[in-house]
Amino acid sequence: MTAPGGVDGGAEPVEAAIVQRRGRPRSVAVDTAVVETVLHLLEEGATIDDLSIERIARCAGVGKATLYRRWSGKDQLMLDVLRSIDEEPPALEGVSVRDDLVVLVDTIRRRGLAKRTSAVLRQIMAALQSRPELWDHYHRTVIEARRQQVYEVLSRGVRTGELRDDIDLEILGDLFSGPMLARSMMRPGTTLEEGLSERMVDAVLEGVRKSV
Repeated sequence: MTAPGGVDGGAEPVEAAIVQRRGRPRSVAVDTAVVETVLHLLEEGATIDDLSIERIARCAGVGKATLYRRWSGKDQLMLDVLRSIDEEPPALEGVSVRDDLVVLVDTIRRRGLAKRTSAVLRQIMAALQSRPELWDHYHRTVIEARRQQVYEVLSRGVRTGELRDDIDLEILGDLFSGPMLARSMMRPGTTLEEGLSERMVDAVLEGVRKSV
């Protein structure tokens, strides 16, 4: 198993990967080809531990040195792979808490419908236990932003009287997003039909709406 920092090469920490290296500008085409290669290999059933820098370079049709000029190791490359399948946070209307929650939960549903996204995320979840630094960085730069968006919607619901004010909002956020994450990530092949997000949100809201 590859240790954090990568046995495949550089041992620079994950944070160092987000600092632009000096020298010639990077080729977007090469970066895209490498990321697409990793995604294809994962879709075909390779695990993260199976993917050495040498194998990725060979399949992408570039030299190993080309990869090391861009990423200090495999973990840093995987961060860019993760970012490539992540969507921008959805725009919210900010009027109805219920409608905004449906938008957020449906983002998870639609991500689960995408074969590529689902396959990669399942691979990442399976491998993150041996890569805590990679998980920490992804959590802080991607997942935490999603959680904060949910928290802001719930906080607004409490202020406007749409939601009860006696519930831990962190737990409440998990109640809204958790069921869809479980279906899309932990149960491959489960139907993620239209309208599922609305039903999940309404099921939770039944118990947390403020009584009138």
